[in-house]
Amino acid sequence: MTSTSNYADRILIAVIGDEDSITGLLLAGIGHINSHQKKNFLVVDSKTQTSTIEAAFNEFTERKDIAILLINQHIAERIRLTVEKYQDAFPTVLEIPSKDHPYDPSKDSILKRVQRMYGD
Repeated sequence: MTSTSNYADRILIAVIGDEDSITGLLLAGIGHINSHQKKNFLVVDSKTQTSTIEAAFNEFTERKDIAILLINQHIAERIRLTVEKYQDAFPTVLEIPSKDHPYDPSKDSILKRVQRMYGD
C-alpha cells in the first residue's frame, strides 16, 4: 500500500488542451515549469502529432508532482486507447469540454468505468 506522503507531493494540475483551454487555465494560475524546464501543459492544434499528445499524456501520468490531468475530450479521442489503458488513481485524468467541442458523456472513459463499477 502506498503511504500518504507519496500523495502529498502531488500539487500540480497538468493540462493537454486546445489554445483557448490552456490560455484560460494558465490565466487561472495553473502554469508551472519545473527545475528541469518541464511544463505541466501541452497546447494542441491541428498540426500536433498524435504521438506528441500520447508522449505528453504518458509523461504527465508518470510525474510524481501532478495530482490531476485535464484533457480536452476531443483530444482524448485521438489517444483513446492510451486513455482507456490508464487505470491509476493518481494523477486523476478528467476529460473536459472545449469552446468548440461540447462534452459528450458517452465518450468519457472514466465515466464509463464508474458506470460499470456501479452496474449502471
